[in-house]
Amino acid sequence: MGKHKAAYTPHTDTGDFVVVVNAEKVVLSGRKMDQKKYHNYSGYPGGLRAVTARQALSTDPTRVLEAAVQGMVQRNKLGRAQLTKLKVYAGPSHPHEAQQPKPFPAYV
Repeated sequence: MGKHKAAYTPHTDTGDFVVVVNAEKVVLSGRKMDQKKYHNYSGYPGGLRAVTARQALSTDPTRVLEAAVQGMVQRNKLGRAQLTKLKVYAGPSHPHEAQQPKPFPAYV
């Protein structure tokens, strides 16, 4: 959100982009790999598709992290604008080297 900047105001998006790499190495605690489901509804009768976290990580690992962050962001125009600044990549390489991203210290 840009809370570290002097020009911060809660109703504007003054934050930076966030680049997440190695999304395929996500580890979920407990039995979430088999119990947590990600839903997609086409809008048609019988069009509800559900996959487990294990299936979602094997097919598209970025989907798991994007869904987790989407659940934490505000549900309004500001939240949608912030989600466009999230870049998630499955592997260690990404096309944002020119912006000189800085690693964030891990809490592990």
